[in-house]
Parts: sequence; structure tokens; C-alpha cells
Amino acid sequence: MAAMSCSPDQLASFFGPNTTNAAAAADYICTQFSAVSDKFVDTTFAVDSTYLLFSAYLVFSMQLGFAMLCAGSVRAKNTMNIMLTNVLDAAAGGLFYYLFGFAFAFGGPSNGFIGKHFFGLKDVPTAAFDYSYFLYQWAFAIAAAGITSGSIAERTQFVAYLIYSSFLTGFVYPVVSHWFWSADGWASAGNTGNLLFGSGVIDFAGSGVVHMVGGIAGLYGALIEGPRIGRFDHSGRAITLRGHSASLVVLGTFLLWFGWYGFNPGSFTKILSPYESGSYYGQWSAVGRTAVTTTLAGCTAALTTLFGKRILSGHWNVTDVCNGLLGGFAAITAGCSVVEPWAAVVCGFVAALVLIGCNRVAEKVKFDDPLEAAQLHGGCGAWGVVFTALFATEKYVNEVYPGKPGRPYGLFMGGGGRLLAAHLIQILVIIGWVSVTMGPLFFGLHKMNLLRISEDDELAGMDMTRHGGFAYVYEDEAHKHNGIQMRRVEPNPNTTPS
Repeated sequence: MAAMSCSPDQLASFFGPNTTNAAAAADYICTQFSAVSDKFVDTTFAVDSTYLLFSAYLVFSMQLGFAMLCAGSVRAKNTMNIMLTNVLDAAAGGLFYYLFGFAFAFGGPSNGFIGKHFFGLKDVPTAAFDYSYFLYQWAFAIAAAGITSGSIAERTQFVAYLIYSSFLTGFVYPVVSHWFWSADGWASAGNTGNLLFGSGVIDFAGSGVVHMVGGIAGLYGALIEGPRIGRFDHSGRAITLRGHSASLVVLGTFLLWFGWYGFNPGSFTKILSPYESGSYYGQWSAVGRTAVTTTLAGCTAALTTLFGKRILSGHWNVTDVCNGLLGGFAAITAGCSVVEPWAAVVCGFVAALVLIGCNRVAEKVKFDDPLEAAQLHGGCGAWGVVFTALFATEKYVNEVYPGKPGRPYGLFMGGGGRLLAAHLIQILVIIGWVSVTMGPLFFGLHKMNLLRISEDDELAGMDMTRHGGFAYVYEDEAHKHNGIQMRRVEPNPNTTPS
């Protein structure tokens, strides 16, 4: 918000000839006026910063959602392991994103490939962003790492988690976010001086940048590791290895749903921006619309999955519905700010079909992902990128991405095919970049025997063999204490828990 100006000389000319010391009076009035104007500017910055901080807190709360979802989706014998990996995604990601990741992502001025300033937050804050912006982007980075951890759950060595998480949040993800979100990025919609196909890529909150990156990284990890023991029988038929707690899955899903209201609407980074001065309609309206499109896409995907899986399997499966809901959210994330609410319903419907189809393909090729993370985030994320290029409206594109009149918009909305071309390139370069970075990393860890645990450890469960005991250990002593008491159980190398 620009500060309003007041000129004492101009103001003094409006005083009548009988006014005593008109110049001093004009100077006093302008001084007070400037002080009030400065307060308005300060308030605008404070409101926007508070909005961004609150959004960052919401996105960070998604880590708890990931943890609960992961814990419920694995077997009880691996609960502590998967919970610890979620904690370390945030902790290791925080340090490496601070040291390197933020600079690689937003360290401008720089080239179109990678940032080169603000290592260790040197010279932050700037006129472009404050510390709150770093916190918000860090929460996004660790979300990408959390996606990958779900794909390789129940069979991965602890050191592999540390290595891949640090590399993903410190280098792989930041480079992609620089391409599409930095003002200097070669495909960024904010790089108005050099827009790809005249439009740049409209990936507003990261269907490609976050979800595809995390999902494809998980795809390579799970492919190189191979399926869990018992996931497929000798004839190749898929055997369901059910997670131990549907309650935790539902809890995690609702926490992720709640956090998505910081993920998508928060990506505006500012809320106090009027489109027309003195009007009820401004960026706060776009924030509300984004929350609505996010909600509708998730709800539609959940219901489509519910009935789709009922037709295919004959069951009303709550875990499948939760995954379908999240698939709808992952898909709408790219276009949530530039599409109409009715289009979000289309997005969610197709996202559910994409997820169901990807899961069927995964079973056919004997691909094992305990949380369906690669299918959900990779497949539905790719659909979200395409969806945006088809349904983005001209009005919303120009409001959300000002500064370049006449931008291309959705193909189905009459905007031509240039935005779709840019988005297809985004899908290809993300697949290529993650393939040449995370693929060799997982393969190298595999060759050094640092990726997969031993068969004995996998059968016994990592909680017992790597973390000192199971997450759930109860001894019923109701005859003594009229209740349930917990006790510590030490690992016994001579026995294998059933």
C-alpha cells in the first residue's frame, strides 16, 4: 500500500489572505496527515504478515496430519518408526531449508534456474519478503518430504530417511519452486518480462511444485526398494496389508483438510489488497473463493471414491474415501484461485477417477506404496496441473496475476492452448528433474545397502528391532489395579513377535 502524500506549499495556497502563518498551519496539517498515512501503511504490512504467519501455522499443522495418516496406514509394528520419520522431515528440513533451500528457491536477483542469495537468511528481511515468508515456504518444503516418506514406509532404513529428506528439502524441491514461483524463474507466472508462452505456469499452491515432486520422489524410492514382504503372493496376486488404525487415518485426514486452508488460500501471501478502491470486492474475496474451490474439490472426490470403490469392491471403505478426499485437494491446489467453484467439482470428480486408475495400475505392475502417496500426489497432482490449463478463467487470472494484460487462460474457457502447452512442459520437466536427482540418490543408497532393512527386521517390525519396543504394549492386570497398565518391553533377539 503506497503512502499518501501531502504538500505544505500546495495546502497553504488554499488558506485565505487573512490566515495568520498559513505556511506553518499547512506544515502542521501535513505532518499529522503523513503520520496517519504511515499508520495505514504499517497496518497493511502487519495484517498481511499476520495472515501469512497464520497460514504458515496451518500448513505446519499438516505435519501432524501426515503423522497421524501415516501411523494409521502402516501396521502397528512400524508405528514409532513412521512417526519418527515425520518428526525428522520437519527437523532436518528446517535446518537444510534455512541453510540452502530458501536461497535456491527465492534468492533473487538470479538466473532462471536457481537462486543465489539469502543463504542462512542473510540480508533477510527485504522489501520483497519478511521472515514470515521463509516460515511459510519451509512448511511447504517439508510437506513435499512428508509425501515421499509415505511411499517407502515399513521397509526403509532410518539413515535413508535422513539423507533423502535433507537432499529433497535443501536442493531438489527448492530448484523446482524457483522455476515456477520465483520472480526470476524461467517458467514463473510472476516473471512478467519473460513469460513462457506468454503466460508462465499457473501452479498457484503447488499441485506440480509440491505434490508431483513429493509423489515422483516416492515413486522412485518405492520402485527401487521393491514391495513389502507379503504384499504380493507367489502368483503375483495383490494381498492387502491393512493399516492398523482407521481412526488415526480419519484423524490425520481431517487435520490435513484443516491445514489445506492455509496451503491454498494462504498462497496469496497477502489479504489486504483491494482490486478496486472502496469496493467490497478485493483479494479477501479471492481468498474466500479459493477456500470454497478447495472444499468442493475434496468433497466431490471423496464421494466419487466412496461410490466408485463400492462398485469395484463391494465395500464402503473409509480409508479409500480419505485418500480420495486428499486426491481432490492435491488436484485443486494448482488452480484453486483461478477457477469457478463449479469447475472445482469437475476437478474433484476426475481426481478420484485418476486415483482409482493409478491404484489399479500399481497393483498390475506390483508397485507397493503403503499410503498410495505416489498415485495420490503424483497422479492427482499432474491432473491438477492439466485441469488448471483447461478451466482457468480470464477474470481471475488477471486479478491473481496482474501486471501482464492479455494473459492466456483456460482452453475450455476460450483462452487458447498456450497455457496448456506451458503446463504440459511443467509436468515433463518436474518428472525429468526428480528422475535425475532422486532416482540416482535412491539407487545409490540401495547399492550401498543403506536403503532397505533386512528381511528379519521387516518381519519383526522396525519398532522392535530399531526403536526399542512396540508403540502399543499393554498388560491387562485388572485383577490387581482394576485397569490397564503399560510396561516397557526390551527387544529380545531370540524371539520374533507374531
